[in-house]
Amino acid sequence: MLKYIAKKILGTKNDREIKRIQPIVAQVAAFEPALLTLSDAELAAKTVEFRSRYQNGESLDALLPEAFAVVREASRRVLDMRHYDVQIIGGMVLHMGRISEMKTGEGKTLVATLAIYLNALSGKGAHLVTVNDYLAKRDAEWMGQIYRFLGMSVGIIVHGLSDAERKAAYACDITYGTNNELGFDYLRDNMKFDIQDYVQRPLHFAIVDEVDSILIDEARTPLIISGPTDDSTELYYVVDQVVRKLTKEVDFTVDEKARNSVLTEDGVKNVESLMKIDNLYDMGNVAILHHVGQSLRAHWNYQRDVDYMVDEQGKVVIVDEFTGRVLEGRRYSDGLHQAIEAKEKVKIERENQTLATITYQNFFRLYEKIAGMTGTADTEAAEFKKIYDLDVTVIPTNVPMIRKDASDKVFKTKEEKFEAVVAEIKEHYESGQPVLVGTVAVETSEYLSNLLKKAKIPHNVLNAKNHAREAEIILNAGQKGMITIATNMAGRGTDIKLGEGVKELGGLHIIGTERHESRRIDNQLRGRAGRQGDPGSSRFFLSLEDDLMRIFGGDRIKTIMDKFGMERGEPIEHNLVSKAIENSQKKVENYHFEMRKHLLEYDDVMNQQRLIIYAYRRDILSGHHVDGMVEERIDQILNDIYQTHIPDGAFFADIDRKAVSESFTYFFNLTPDFGVFADNEKTIEVRERLRQQVIDSLKSKEDEAGVERFAELKRHLLLHIIDTTWKDHLLSMDRMKEGIGLRSYGQKNPLTEYKREAFELFDKMMHRIKEEVVRYMFRVEFRYDTEVPNETNPSATRQQRRQEERQKGKDSKRKGAMDPNQPCSCGSGIKYKLCCGAN
Repeated sequence: MLKYIAKKILGTKNDREIKRIQPIVAQVAAFEPALLTLSDAELAAKTVEFRSRYQNGESLDALLPEAFAVVREASRRVLDMRHYDVQIIGGMVLHMGRISEMKTGEGKTLVATLAIYLNALSGKGAHLVTVNDYLAKRDAEWMGQIYRFLGMSVGIIVHGLSDAERKAAYACDITYGTNNELGFDYLRDNMKFDIQDYVQRPLHFAIVDEVDSILIDEARTPLIISGPTDDSTELYYVVDQVVRKLTKEVDFTVDEKARNSVLTEDGVKNVESLMKIDNLYDMGNVAILHHVGQSLRAHWNYQRDVDYMVDEQGKVVIVDEFTGRVLEGRRYSDGLHQAIEAKEKVKIERENQTLATITYQNFFRLYEKIAGMTGTADTEAAEFKKIYDLDVTVIPTNVPMIRKDASDKVFKTKEEKFEAVVAEIKEHYESGQPVLVGTVAVETSEYLSNLLKKAKIPHNVLNAKNHAREAEIILNAGQKGMITIATNMAGRGTDIKLGEGVKELGGLHIIGTERHESRRIDNQLRGRAGRQGDPGSSRFFLSLEDDLMRIFGGDRIKTIMDKFGMERGEPIEHNLVSKAIENSQKKVENYHFEMRKHLLEYDDVMNQQRLIIYAYRRDILSGHHVDGMVEERIDQILNDIYQTHIPDGAFFADIDRKAVSESFTYFFNLTPDFGVFADNEKTIEVRERLRQQVIDSLKSKEDEAGVERFAELKRHLLLHIIDTTWKDHLLSMDRMKEGIGLRSYGQKNPLTEYKREAFELFDKMMHRIKEEVVRYMFRVEFRYDTEVPNETNPSATRQQRRQEERQKGKDSKRKGAMDPNQPCSCGSGIKYKLCCGAN
């Protein structure tokens, strides 16, 4: 009771927020008289002025009143649309990084121009995210007239654009695009091999239109770029036959503790002979070297019926070392499972694997600031706050809402329900009042369409099968006598304007043929009527056979109907029924929220790792600290060797020289010179001088190749190893996630177990990167092909030649003429597929 009284006196939190914003609306209005006297050129020059003031330290908040007034005046001149005061409030809410809930028809598209323009003044880019290509194109062209009038560039990101077109669009002051395209561009950028090929700039500010649809409805499914795990399974069989011919302790050594097997020098020569290759450590033979290592492990470190089994279907399945149970759906990562399949002579499973993935939640959280617009967000306010830290502010309508929402009619059967729906449609059709009928599925819309055809009632159907006519159908849905059937997915983003004489008939009438799982979707349907103070009405028709009613409380309502002896075709209309339906919807909404939360909790683990790897790649591509990265990994390897074989406080005479020599040969392809040390020399000095021998060996390779060429090699090598190990890591994470839920049967929290194992996998991946970078760096060999001068531009720099070769490669690939195993003609000495053709 006290809460109710306080709300009456003080108003709701939303009321107080609107009241706080109101004075700024007056400030915006105060600029209007002066702006009216400016010429078009003088008004457009305000953009240059604002940018200058921002660069000189004035905040966007300080610029807001005048900037909003300029946009309002530009819109009046260009579109003959002047922002209402409530739209100014909506624009301020968006600039604050919140969700602006505005009823359908209140002009969200125009509202966005205010915050988009203001935030674009920073020069960092501002994005307007839509749900489909049509809306992105429409809004960019429509609202783009305002931006261009004020001297700002506008880009559009939709399906089918080239990278060059995308890059140009993202470079614009303001960019309109779909959520899918923006997310996939982010993933694709972080798979590229040249920083110049990135299309996106750092993500600065975004307004998400239909924010509930994008950040909630579509958030259950992550964005995934996938591909085959390997080009071919044949290499596994070939390598398996080679490994069977190798001799233990002669060609390789087995480390049971580390569960690893390593080739000796004799083994390397033997493999090269059997595989008919010159150098196993050549960059072009990376795949063979990797396969040999995994095949050795499969044969000597993993035992059948101990570590794994071959089931009745001939599939290799992993055995849990702790429980002895088969781990269904799990596979060893990094090609080990395929190597075991080759060992056991069973079919090697080829499968698609995740190459890059991100959830919408984590993608949009990459922006410095996001905001959203929708007609229905308040029912999901708690989720927006918890997941995105986004508050919802409900914006008052420009004129009072006068739509009449009738109570639901509930029937026993679907047949009775649709008979009543057809009867109601017929009644309104005969009076000329337009009707919009919402259905939850394509099947339902077509079923109802057939009933209307039998009743000889002309109508339009809008569903996934004919979405191309969406704008046209919705545009005409408010005309006199028009009957439109639309699935809930259809018709969003386009206002239904009433035709002549329709207001007098009561405006648009909405019929819902079923309650959706989410109240928000029902509110969206109702919101199609009653725009801008128009008259309108709505009613939902339900049956006890509807999924929502059947699953939640339908039996209880059926008992009531039977008790009162209700006749066929007679509906029940009661507040208790409406309340029961709403409670059912709340239960389903909560269930879906938990699902999305569950997805995000798991993706948050991956997201931390993804950000590390992507930042790592970007640093390498930018040329930042590449030398430092390589030396850091060398020092990490050296420290591991020192801790094991050259302990603190000892003397040179005490160290295990054989073990040190083997480690140096394995990692650095170098036999250390021990002749320079005295027996009484302290290990701290030995360590430093051995490190210098390693650095000198690396420096000699740099001198041999040339500084520029060697730096390029290091970048390619780092990227190649990072991408290979990251791809394998994603596969391991996918497999682990598939079976992690079973841990609950062992009284363990699956999420906690996932976090722990994910950390261990990531740690192993980073360790593998460290080792492989060092090992390949010291084994790389250079070809000394004479550089062919560029005939069209003999003085071209290597970078220019690389750009030309990359383009040639793309053209040749399309024609099928490029041999990926030939030395790249840019002069790097590296195979084309690992150099200019690596993308």
